Amino acid sequence: RVAGNAVIDRAALDDLAVRLAAALPGSVRRDAPSAALTTYRCGGPLAVLVRVDHERDLVTIAEALAAFTAAPVLVIGRGSNLLIADSGFAGLAIVLGGELDTLAVDTAGATVEAGGAVALPVLARRAAAAGIGGLEFYVGIPGSVGGAVRMNAGGHGAQTGDVLVRVRVVDLAGARAVAVRAVPAAALRLGYRSSVLGAREVVTAATFRGRSDDPDACGARIDEIVRWRREHQPGGQNAGSVFTNPPGDAAGRLIEACGLKGRRVGGVVVSEKHANFFVAEPGARAADVVDLMREVRESVEAATGVRLEPELQLVGFETTVEERRR
Repeated sequence: RVAGNAVIDRAALDDLAVRLAAALPGSVRRDAPSAALTTYRCGGPLAVLVRVDHERDLVTIAEALAAFTAAPVLVIGRGSNLLIADSGFAGLAIVLGGELDTLAVDTAGATVEAGGAVALPVLARRAAAAGIGGLEFYVGIPGSVGGAVRMNAGGHGAQTGDVLVRVRVVDLAGARAVAVRAVPAAALRLGYRSSVLGAREVVTAATFRGRSDDPDACGARIDEIVRWRREHQPGGQNAGSVFTNPPGDAAGRLIEACGLKGRRVGGVVVSEKHANFFVAEPGARAADVVDLMREVRESVEAATGVRLEPELQLVGFETTVEERRR
């Protein structure tokens, strides 16, 4: 689960940044801070950051990338399942906004079409207010529509694959292979926290189908999910579940059973409220998170024989969690 290991030299990144800045004036930053873009609020600089407000801008990026096939690409949604290394990310990072952060509700058809940058809680609340049920579970997931599609995000007994109809995807693989295409949900092969989407495939919009329902009933379910989340999950700087649930069990239960609540490395601690949440204090390092992941993983495996797999996406790290040594 390590992303961003591809190598591209500084001169090539400089050239890519210059080309993008000329094509997309005012949208490109060099060595941009990443901490404010993630819920962990830590991590190093992004070598090249582009803010994209229109789908056509992604086609422009694809044309520029055709000459830089080695450049790692990272699409940052709400940063809620993401940890960027303290050394930063030596590649092209993309943040969506503008017209990609809008949604349209079709009450008659009980569908919602949302841009890839739309926050999932916004999607849930807008649908509920329009009397569209079935999307309430999204209120408890602090991610984006694009991120939800990419990892088949879910919670409270539902997941994205249950409600997704189709998506629009822009392929950044190269100018000759650029395609803005509609993809039916079935073609994404959505699995547990997974899909077939590659790093250079950007979800620009998604259509969800719910069911016609009473807005007050939908709102009540929203309120119950929010209440449950506040009662059972910690606040503060965290990225939700650190590890995926092993078959037939829960990662949080295993971590708690091993007496690891409160385990600390540097400025990061295993939550006392939910053991699969690691909370970062102000000033914590990304390395603290990864080292705590390694310690917890090794302890659980030694005690139970179960090897926990990261749900958290690690970006810019040179080693995997199991290879890392303090």
